[in-house]
Amino acid sequence: MALHNQQLENLEALGDASRFAEQMRALIPKCPLLENFSAAEVQLLAQFMQVYRAEPRAEVIREGEGGDFMLMVLEGCVEVHKRDRWNTPQLLASVDPGRTLGEMSMIDGQPRFATCLAVEATTIAVLDRESLARIIVEQPLLGAKVLMELVLMLSQRLRATSERLLGLIDDQTHSTINVL
Repeated sequence: MALHNQQLENLEALGDASRFAEQMRALIPKCPLLENFSAAEVQLLAQFMQVYRAEPRAEVIREGEGGDFMLMVLEGCVEVHKRDRWNTPQLLASVDPGRTLGEMSMIDGQPRFATCLAVEATTIAVLDRESLARIIVEQPLLGAKVLMELVLMLSQRLRATSERLLGLIDDQTHSTINVL
């Protein structure tokens, strides 16, 4: 059984995403992954994705587990929780339709950074590493476009995280100077 199937086995499988392609296209303005895709490219990508429905409070990604898939929220909302040093889950973000999660683990195979829980009944489209490899072989132009968009998304997130980190360092430095 594939790794992603183990993690998603408690969700209702709705089949491939082809019948959800119109819904995916409607999310383009909210979806950094798809923002430069044509309707035909979204339709083609959907053929390589699987769709699942998660009930409220269902885990769709578990912190620390291996991961070979990313997901796009089609309907509903997903909360992202990261355990702090006391092992208490802390809410990092709420993710609405059009947003994606799990890209890092899909690409590098490392354990999941955080746990993602459905807040309400939620529909997700899943792209796993094996399907991404198939896209690259069978549809190389689409594969290159998917990879470029993933790189751009991850780069933007890294820049935003670096800015927040610098802000925290500046705050701490100013606090230390004020104490001295």
